[in-house]
Amino acid sequence: MTQNLVLTLLGCAVLRISAFSTTYLNYVKPGFRPFLIGAGAVLLVLGLTGLVQASRSRKSSPEAHAHGGARDRSPDGARSRAQGHPPEHGHAHGGPRVAWLMCLPVFAIFLVAPPALGSFAAARSETPPPRDQALSAFTPLRGDGPVDMPIGEFIGRAWDDDSKSLTGRAVKLTGFVVPSKKKGQWYVTRMQIACCAADAFPLKVAVRGIQSPPPDTWVEVTGTWIPQTFGTMPNGVVYPQLSGTDLMRIDTPDEPYE
Repeated sequence: MTQNLVLTLLGCAVLRISAFSTTYLNYVKPGFRPFLIGAGAVLLVLGLTGLVQASRSRKSSPEAHAHGGARDRSPDGARSRAQGHPPEHGHAHGGPRVAWLMCLPVFAIFLVAPPALGSFAAARSETPPPRDQALSAFTPLRGDGPVDMPIGEFIGRAWDDDSKSLTGRAVKLTGFVVPSKKKGQWYVTRMQIACCAADAFPLKVAVRGIQSPPPDTWVEVTGTWIPQTFGTMPNGVVYPQLSGTDLMRIDTPDEPYE
């Protein structure tokens, strides 16, 4: 009974975050939604089927126990009764109580769904994104206004674009705020995932010229790229810099990762 109830609750939790909300985007990429819905449905069906079977077994068990003594005429059964021991039923009731601990993550999803990775995780990673993630070909930036650009693309152009297409162009970056140890700057950041939140790494751009909002605040920051020499810093990491001209606070997007 316990295992079946855990399966039912787990199936409901998976369906809740994938089929009826966008909470699953805090943990995996959008393409995993059909698989999560399918897995949640299978778990729910298995759990409900097991609960129905367990309920039927409990309803029929009193009758079986009532006639069990009359049917047990084997020598072993007689010997057990003679020694004062009840005959064994040959099956166990219920499941291990420790199995209920499996419900804790389920209740956590129902009550307090863990948020997407934020400044706490990003501030503790000083590893630059892999160079194979950077763009290998850069199209010209068109239009006169600020270019709405993913942070990953901005980093790629700042690192590897020989034509320096960012020079003098206003761009708009969307991300959350991560404090910097260096005075006068902060980071607009977006976590990038290949599969799920477990393999996430931060994409950071240092913002200068605008006062830092509180950590984890989601913002749209507009500015221009600050050309710089990518020399060697003490920690071996150099982040592209943006001279900020405008900032707007926004709500957390449904899809928090790039």
